[in-house]
Amino acid sequence: MKKTTAAILAGLMIGTMGGSDAAENKKLAQTGFEFLSVAADARGAATACALTSIEAASSSLFFNPAGMAVMQGMVDVSASQNKWIGGMTHNAFSLAIRPMQGRWGVLGFSFQNVDYGDFYGTQVDKSLDMGYRDTGVFSPTAMAVGAGYAKSLSDRFSVGGQVRWVKQDLGESVIPNPASSLDTTASKTMTVGNALSPMAFDFGTQFKTGIKSLVFGMSIRNFSKEIKFVDEGFQLPLAFNLGISMNVMDFFEDVPLDQSLVVSVDAVHFRSHPEQLRVGLDYRVLGILSLRGGYMSAEDESDLSFGMGVSYHGAAIDYAVTPFGVFDKVQRMTARFSL
Repeated sequence: MKKTTAAILAGLMIGTMGGSDAAENKKLAQTGFEFLSVAADARGAATACALTSIEAASSSLFFNPAGMAVMQGMVDVSASQNKWIGGMTHNAFSLAIRPMQGRWGVLGFSFQNVDYGDFYGTQVDKSLDMGYRDTGVFSPTAMAVGAGYAKSLSDRFSVGGQVRWVKQDLGESVIPNPASSLDTTASKTMTVGNALSPMAFDFGTQFKTGIKSLVFGMSIRNFSKEIKFVDEGFQLPLAFNLGISMNVMDFFEDVPLDQSLVVSVDAVHFRSHPEQLRVGLDYRVLGILSLRGGYMSAEDESDLSFGMGVSYHGAAIDYAVTPFGVFDKVQRMTARFSL
């Protein structure tokens, strides 16, 4: 079993990080709806989003839906706010319900929305001295509504999935009218809307190895068909995640003060971003206070993250801060309640 585990770990790291030749031929920036890649959950953000193999109740819908399967309570609710760069705000809400003591699995619901703020619209107009004219203020919007399901197929293996209706509206734009080349009376420009509402699918599994608390996880996020604004086709930010986690305090006997130190490692393959290695640490004492930290490779401005959480009798507050280079810092806050 130990040899098998070592082989899986080696394959995970080598296969995901790849070689230099593969990196030179990789296509980047081929996706849209990037708000789906931004985590609002404070616990996840504090540990570099390395939650593929972590049980996180309803918040698992934002990382790996299989993590809902072993939820202990009957209901779990979380609400998060992310003060993102450029004055943008990401909000997220999740709900998980475990009827019949979990015999029918766990049902989950998620919601995300983004407040981008107001933008000043302009249009090229060479007849004016400035070379453009104002088209007024517009406010882009984005949201995602999802329903998920997870179930433990055995005491070691869990599966989960989620389907989401996603919408993004970037306002209107003026483009050349193709008909004007055939009909001289036709307008040379035309106004088009930039709103799309595709479906996105998430899948995941978690496997408890039986070696102390060692867990493997896998998830596929944001699977969709190709969509397009006018003529430019693209897909949602598809990501393949492989993860491993363990409470390293399992190696010690009679640990005082109910301490745990969960180390989680995720390897992520993106459609539009270089591969990443994510490492998260979550130290908990007395079952109440958690101190967290994380690291992401292949990030220019936000490779480190930090956070803390306090939980008591099913209620919890989590906070995360991510230094973001020229953008100062990103702060996230999450409130949770389990019953």
